[in-house]
Amino acid sequence: MIYKNSTIDNLNAINKGTMMETLGIEYLELKDGYVYARMLVKKELSQPFGFMHGGAGVAMAESVGGVGSAFIVGLDHNEIRGQQMSVNYLKVAKVDTYVYAKAEIIHRGGRTHVWNIDLRNEDDQLVLTCRLTNFIINRP
Repeated sequence: MIYKNSTIDNLNAINKGTMMETLGIEYLELKDGYVYARMLVKKELSQPFGFMHGGAGVAMAESVGGVGSAFIVGLDHNEIRGQQMSVNYLKVAKVDTYVYAKAEIIHRGGRTHVWNIDLRNEDDQLVLTCRLTNFIINRP
């Protein structure tokens, strides 16, 4: 479970058995309104031409944005649902290299969060940029 005081170790531990573990997402930094993570572009995450599959990048972007919202509101009384996502692909990321995701909140409403998420390759080139809207659901 993600709480407002979760640590990097907590986040990486809860990835066990999830898509985030399958993708190999490793959280590196977390603070209110900011998430930084990396993912090794394994062959299993590539398309036939040796570059990261776009779906792997989208899954990483949604994962870090979701964790960012969960960290802000805590999951003890809330759930996070991706509501809308817009993605632009700009460069490629090669197999056996890392991509780095930086998620920054740009709107913090009572029921919605909007995140800007950029994925960069090891040469610090922008691979993908994403705008993600999360819906915050209060649980009893």
